[in-house]
Amino acid sequence: MKRIWKRIAVAVSAVVAVVGAFVGSGAAGGTPIQDAAGGALSASSTAIAPDGPAFSIWSVIYVGLLAYAVRQCFRTADDDRHARLAVPVVLSLLLNAAWILSVQFGFLWLSEPIIVALLVVLVWVFAILRRTRPSGVMSAIVTDGTFGLYLGWVCVATAANTAAVLTAAGFRGFGLGQDVWGVLVAAVAGLVGVLLAVWGRGRLAPTAALAWGLAWVAVARLDGPLVSTPTAVAAVVAAAAAVVVTLVVRARVGWVAGRAGRGGRAGRGASGLPERQMS
Repeated sequence: MKRIWKRIAVAVSAVVAVVGAFVGSGAAGGTPIQDAAGGALSASSTAIAPDGPAFSIWSVIYVGLLAYAVRQCFRTADDDRHARLAVPVVLSLLLNAAWILSVQFGFLWLSEPIIVALLVVLVWVFAILRRTRPSGVMSAIVTDGTFGLYLGWVCVATAANTAAVLTAAGFRGFGLGQDVWGVLVAAVAGLVGVLLAVWGRGRLAPTAALAWGLAWVAVARLDGPLVSTPTAVAAVVAAAAAVVVTLVVRARVGWVAGRAGRGGRAGRGASGLPERQMS
């Protein structure tokens, strides 16, 4: 696919995703996501559902996605990077819109494979970002920051969506109570955050979004119709663990890079060539 068509596909998909979000918010006369599908995705639907304000992170993500869609339309030092990202980015945007539509039309069961596919595609995007470097600070913020937030939030959203689908299907947790399941799912989310921190070399955006989601899960479980103190505590601990590991990994990566830089400078003479080549 020629790069121009990739750029157009990303731009059009971004518009589709934003329009879908506009509809999903209820601003266009539709039913807000938390009230759609019989309220299956409301803050009180399951023990792992985050409180309403958590979803405001979508505003930041959509602004970032639009900024990325505009930026990738122009020639920059990141052209090769944008070309590699085009296919998974387009898929993520279309899957996002498809998820909203599936919930809006009451097909909650269909939302599950869609959001799982979205998560897989965002991991693909993250893998590309991990293997390539941004050309500068702006690229790091618009590209790495946006898709990092997107991935971290979708990790939490996938857990909440899965719980909602299972609950709507009549799953009763093999006799285990909501507290047990809430703690288990929060622990898994925290583990995912830790793994992303290590794999991503301490990237801040995925951890920030995941910790944000878990923090609002804790808020929802401490107040409202579905109180679960163990789940709230587990969510806070999971978020804290992901944040701490991210900061530790990031500090270590910076320390190693700084040490390597000092070693490289020490091994060079006044000419800038390695000392062994200065004879």
